[in-house]
Amino acid sequence: MSRRTSVGAMTESDPVNDNHVLDGDPAHHDPAPGAAFFDLDRTLLTGASGPFISEALRHVGLMGAEPNPLESVVFKVFNTIGETRPAMLLSRQGARLAKGWDLDLVHQAAAMAAQPLADAIAPFAKPLFEEHRAAGRKLVIATTTPIDMVRPLAEALGFDDVIATRYGVSDGRYDGSIDGLFVWGKDKARAVAEWAGANGVDLDASYAYSDSFYDVPLLSIVGHPTAVNPDPRMLGMATLRRWPVMHFDVPHGVPKFLGVEPQAAVQMAVRPQLFPYVRFQLEGLEKIPLKGSAILVGNHRSYFDPIAIGYLLSRRGRTVRFLGKKEVFDAPVIGDLAAAMGGIRVDRGTGSEEPLQAAEEALAGGEMVALMPQGTIPRGPAFFDPELKGRWGAMKLAHATGAQVIPVGIWGTEKVWPRSSKLPNMTNVLSPPTVWIKVGEPVHYKGEDLEEDTRAMMSAIVDLLPDVARVHRQPSEEELAATYPDGRVPDDVAEAAGHESERRPGTD
Repeated sequence: MSRRTSVGAMTESDPVNDNHVLDGDPAHHDPAPGAAFFDLDRTLLTGASGPFISEALRHVGLMGAEPNPLESVVFKVFNTIGETRPAMLLSRQGARLAKGWDLDLVHQAAAMAAQPLADAIAPFAKPLFEEHRAAGRKLVIATTTPIDMVRPLAEALGFDDVIATRYGVSDGRYDGSIDGLFVWGKDKARAVAEWAGANGVDLDASYAYSDSFYDVPLLSIVGHPTAVNPDPRMLGMATLRRWPVMHFDVPHGVPKFLGVEPQAAVQMAVRPQLFPYVRFQLEGLEKIPLKGSAILVGNHRSYFDPIAIGYLLSRRGRTVRFLGKKEVFDAPVIGDLAAAMGGIRVDRGTGSEEPLQAAEEALAGGEMVALMPQGTIPRGPAFFDPELKGRWGAMKLAHATGAQVIPVGIWGTEKVWPRSSKLPNMTNVLSPPTVWIKVGEPVHYKGEDLEEDTRAMMSAIVDLLPDVARVHRQPSEEELAATYPDGRVPDDVAEAAGHESERRPGTD
């Protein structure tokens, strides 16, 4: 059986399926274009569209002035577990409940709800819209929600069409009937197939996105199905059929389990008792915004720095997308964990713009991005230089997105995990070193000169460090050694610092 004839009772002889075939010999025609079909509730939106629509209907006088208490309960259940058959059977009675509604008032309510709904679209769906447009695919909302309530939203999003349930109309009012298919389950797939046939769209070249197990028929008739924020049964089906799984409220590649991404789950479990070998001293925690795009920048002293920033953000309850070296992401197991935690891989040797593009997308989605502008832990005397030198990546991101730049000063992490050590010192629980982390006010940057703004950013970080960090001093040989991966100070550096370097074997 072909992919197009796999929807329940649809058969090879079904006239709906015959509409998919273009007239003439396909070999003598250009390939038919595909389309991208998006479910609305719990897919494009992270929850239900109902609260937005109900509020608009109340505003125009088509529903009671006060929300029904049962209504909010139904929406909460839906947002948590997704569609259920009883709920959809109740939804099917919506046409009867709407009997007598003036169509003009319905259109007014729909227009009123369009922008709030558009603003509530999950942030990482929008880049996908652009990808499909660039590939020449039509964008279509496929939803059970009545078409009169959804069409203004589709227009606001720049979609090409809507496939949705139609209520019967008589003399300008709903007559209590459903005109055509109730666009749900197998009938949603049938409606999409009919639309594709009428519009010359090749379903094998098309994409479909939905959260609901009841949309398995829809996803089954396209060549590129994707489960989005899947309910438990849809997740099971996607796993069995090896369909991709996405979540439009987090960057691509970040998984979620029971609606929670790994980083957020880890943050909920983080407690000071997990770090008996270090004491954290936090200051300015309230300066980290709880929502909205922001770029967090800190100085780099130790391999422990990302853990320290992670601890800081866990106390604030804010997830972050960390730009990190490719070596971390390429490592077995650790690399997969870093990606699952929302990290962005950076390969500095290639000069690729992909990491910055990924960071820009995250910021456009209202995420926080963190990076250390120094790029790597300074070695030798540079580690003790009061003037921090940074790369311009953070400011390039700020210039491109307008995101605020939040400086963070870190001190003492080198006592926990110096560069000379392969692992942190986790044995020092009797007198653990203190790690200070201080958050500053957003950096004032002009947005014109990258170098000038980068210097201002690094200066803001230095201002957050203790006084000793801003004083030129002569480090001891032991301190210098701790800044090198092998714990040995090169001869020329030791001589310049006035120390006798330890001779290495074979140097006589």
